[in-house]
Amino acid sequence: MRKGERTRQEIIRKAAPIFNQRGYAGAALSDLMKVTRLEKGGIYRHFDSKQQLAAAAFDYAWRETLHARVHDLAQIPNSVDRLKQLVANFVERRGIVPGGCPLLNTATDADDGNPVLRQRARAAFEDWRRQVMAIIKAGIRAKEIRPRIDAKQLATLIISALEGAIMLCRLEGSVEPLRAIQSHLDHHLETEVRAARR
Repeated sequence: MRKGERTRQEIIRKAAPIFNQRGYAGAALSDLMKVTRLEKGGIYRHFDSKQQLAAAAFDYAWRETLHARVHDLAQIPNSVDRLKQLVANFVERRGIVPGGCPLLNTATDADDGNPVLRQRARAAFEDWRRQVMAIIKAGIRAKEIRPRIDAKQLATLIISALEGAIMLCRLEGSVEPLRAIQSHLDHHLETEVRAARR
């Protein structure tokens, strides 16, 4: 990797927590300069705009977060157990990037005011949902998951329950909502999703 690309990646890595914690509008150029130890020109030598840097920082933060959430899932042979581990990874591996879940943060921060970041968040959600759906569909084919299960609905349920619990954790200043959702999803996966054992 060339020095310019290394510098660019380092700017992204250091900027990601700033954008994730403060949002696009709250991430001041002075803060970005401070964490990167670069002047304005040094940052903009690698990025055309603050928005381009924010998009790259989101991509980085989301990639790191998603990697932690799907870590070691392929080694779990049963698809229901894989889904339960996905939930456990979400609960146990919070804060990979300071500021919490970049998907939740960016989706609420960008809303309709920043179409570039909103599109990035939407694409990230759709990719994550596709990955969860792939586990579910594989489980249906393997007869580990009941055939009547709608993969898209179940994936959406899992993701929205976890993301909603993160929001409640912030409001309450407690991890209890996330633990409660983990317990509920585990129960749901065992009683409503897992195929009857032969």
